Amino acid sequence: MGTKGKEIVGSKAEELVEMLNKALSDEWLAYYQYWVGSKVVSGPMKGEVIAELTEHAADELRHAELLVTRIMQLGGKPVLSPEEWYKMTNCGYDAPENPYVKNILEQNIKGEQCAIEVYSKLLEFTSKFDLITHGIVLEILKDEVEHEDDLQAILEDMQSMRSGG
Repeated sequence: MGTKGKEIVGSKAEELVEMLNKALSDEWLAYYQYWVGSKVVSGPMKGEVIAELTEHAADELRHAELLVTRIMQLGGKPVLSPEEWYKMTNCGYDAPENPYVKNILEQNIKGEQCAIEVYSKLLEFTSKFDLITHGIVLEILKDEVEHEDDLQAILEDMQSMRSGG
């Protein structure tokens, strides 16, 4: 990052890089959770769920790219190994042990709700001193809110089908 860019972030750069690396760990785990979930999911509306999970996996990978770029701009080093993801994660990882659609959807809704909390805190943290990171975080937060809504809508459609309308 350039001198003036570092100066703007100032003494909070190290703390911010740590927070961004935790979010990056979450994104990698979320990417894999969506990706593998799309491969093993079974049950009603499976096709719609696969499409949604595949789209969300691509979004999580794009989020990881945004975070890595910003971490590097701040003079930090992105988390380099999957073992570190587990140590740094805010939201964890739920393996799709039971691949039934309802379980997969609920696991991923829980992950999105955690991500919304994480990015809300990052948004608040960066609002007064780093509008560049703030903008990136806002973009990611919008996606996470949309993901939660998408997954909950599918779950509601499934429940409505079962109850007959």
